[in-house]
Amino acid sequence: MSSRQQPRWTQTWLGGVRSAGVDLGYPGERLGLPRQGSGAVAGFGRRIGALVIDWLICTWAIAQGLLRVNAAEQGWVPLVIFAVVNILLVGTMGMTFGMRLLNIRVAALGGGRPGFVAVLARTLLLCLAVPALIWDRDQRGLHDRAANTVVVRI
Repeated sequence: MSSRQQPRWTQTWLGGVRSAGVDLGYPGERLGLPRQGSGAVAGFGRRIGALVIDWLICTWAIAQGLLRVNAAEQGWVPLVIFAVVNILLVGTMGMTFGMRLLNIRVAALGGGRPGFVAVLARTLLLCLAVPALIWDRDQRGLHDRAANTVVVRI
């Protein structure tokens, strides 16, 4: 049986809701964000790139360079540094070093920078990794949904 002859519920299940002809709009449309340009939802590539840059800074520059922690004995040190850096930088500037390099920032859904409690919750969930890997159709991870934030382009 070809894919054109499959029952409609199978097409929806196998190909997602878009294959069933449902238009979900662009990421961020439900949030009132523009499709492109400044204020649009940041793409997966930029977010992962910023995360990698931040992780390298926390692991190599801070843990090994400044604190002189041996690479073999680091353990939880880079993760703790990553959490502290995220809380401080996102809480004060709305972005980390990696986010700044890739022109993205964390924004509260109501506009502006997120509050301290939101940044703390977002960072703790981000450190768990799994919430950041589960996204909704607006490309917000569970950590962003819990903190009521979204990562947007600058």
